[in-house]
Amino acid sequence: MCFVPRRSSEPPLDHGLIPWLGHALEFGRDAASFLTRMKAKHGDIFTVQVAGKFLTVLLDPHSYDSVVLESPDKLSFGEYAKILMERMFDVRLPDHNPAAEMKMFKMHLQHQSLQQLTGAMFGHLSSVLNSVPGTTWREEGLLQFSYSVMLRSGYLTLFGSESMQGSEVDLRHSLDIYNEFRKVDRLLMKSARGQLSALEKKEFSSVKENLWQLLDIDKLCKKPGRSKWLESYQRHLQELGVPTTMQSRAMLLQLWATQGNSGPAAFWLLLFLLKNPEAMAAIRAELENLLEGHEIRHLISQEMLDCAIVFNSALEESLRLTAAPFVTREVLADLPLNLADGRKYTLRRGDRLCLFPYVSPQMDPEIHQEPQMFQYDRFLSVDTSQKKDFYKAGRRVKHVSMPWGAGRNICVGKFHAMNSIKLFVWLMLLNFEFELKNPQETLPEFDKSRYGFGVVPPEGDVVFRYRRRYNQASTK
Repeated sequence: MCFVPRRSSEPPLDHGLIPWLGHALEFGRDAASFLTRMKAKHGDIFTVQVAGKFLTVLLDPHSYDSVVLESPDKLSFGEYAKILMERMFDVRLPDHNPAAEMKMFKMHLQHQSLQQLTGAMFGHLSSVLNSVPGTTWREEGLLQFSYSVMLRSGYLTLFGSESMQGSEVDLRHSLDIYNEFRKVDRLLMKSARGQLSALEKKEFSSVKENLWQLLDIDKLCKKPGRSKWLESYQRHLQELGVPTTMQSRAMLLQLWATQGNSGPAAFWLLLFLLKNPEAMAAIRAELENLLEGHEIRHLISQEMLDCAIVFNSALEESLRLTAAPFVTREVLADLPLNLADGRKYTLRRGDRLCLFPYVSPQMDPEIHQEPQMFQYDRFLSVDTSQKKDFYKAGRRVKHVSMPWGAGRNICVGKFHAMNSIKLFVWLMLLNFEFELKNPQETLPEFDKSRYGFGVVPPEGDVVFRYRRRYNQASTK
């Protein structure tokens, strides 16, 4: 299959030097650098061979809609998702319908349900943060802290409280979930690429077993504080005829899908703010203005979250710099691909198509001036309204950042995720003093092996100091 002749109408092909394996090692080691180099060599559309598979990569943001809006009968996300579900989580769902599942999730993660989720998340974030003892200075890794607080609170919000006995039980149980999840998370990328050693496979299997027990579907269904999202998803699995053991596996899949990016995203945003005093001051000032006449500890409205224009820009900027998902589709039939500038190509059935928005538009210097720099007001206009007009080659770019994907398979939980991150940062500002242990320390490098699966975590953690405020009435 590796030497099937390509047609002249297909994008330029780069086999790589190693038969069958092709560019798999480079791609897995640092996809961003590799694809940037391929773009310089071949242009903004090309095909590379990766472990026996032909992967066509499109890096022209003007043409992304031709992919993300195409019919799933021709370009399918579901087929690729099935491969990852089984390879990473041992999940096999009969008659799995991603479109129907997304419609169900949207009902419980957006619109009228969003306010209820926001209130629940606020309560659980408050509970987890309130468990931090005393007003003495403590030191901890910022990623460890952010990830723990976000995942534990998010888990309790969507999967429910453990009992009616009070928050102590929830705190202990959610900590167990977090600790086991981090063990799984460290091996997930190797699992997705089929690169686990024999010893790692054994460890991966053992930790997943632990989490399947913690996420046992029969236990989850008895939780008094479970969300409508959980109830609906469990009914959906029952209607598909999924056995209870497989339902517990699916819960781990959903734990990763709903919580796997929020911790790293919160980490990067807090770190950028700590490294940029002007940005931190602007966020504090906006929060003080929004709090005027309100008591945040009793009620926080969706309107307040939506009105945080400066915060929204800073969050979008942080995600532009750190979110690097692949937008992947399986090509189910020979398909013409018409690019925005008039070029025409043919996609071959059985190949895989991939967009990588991190390279363009997100880090494209023609679209974003000094793209490597964090500019908290990048997405603000002069009048402090949201800036929407960015250009490439003289044309307005529709997709200037794509941390949530786009089109038919855009992340339906994006609004809940953004609300959760904003709540976390606001509660940190209101309840804690915090600073970097070493303010001169440079930003950590990305864990480059994690490109393609959302927000890229750092290679190492950054130590920060924090303590509870004596007076929690102000952010100052």
